[in-house]
Amino acid sequence: MLTLSGAKSAAASAARGRHFLFSWSLLTVIALALAGCMPATTHIAAADPADPAAKVAPTIYRSTIAPYSSLRPATPAPWRERNENVAPQPKQDR
Repeated sequence: MLTLSGAKSAAASAARGRHFLFSWSLLTVIALALAGCMPATTHIAAADPADPAAKVAPTIYRSTIAPYSSLRPATPAPWRERNENVAPQPKQDR
């Protein structure tokens, strides 16, 4: 019945010289496409980051090179002795 009334109205508008086709599916597709452009609204679980009065953790300074100690000038030592100082010790339980 809807298609019959739609066909009649389309025929009547065509007879008057207007070619306006109204489609609910086209309207739905356009509405869904425009709904995708809307910004998503979410609830913020914690303090709002845009709030200047929000409490935040204090910042602390921690140097990235604090454990550094200069090794220059280093006294030359025999390479075998230096290698034995850093090599893993053999297991004594054998």
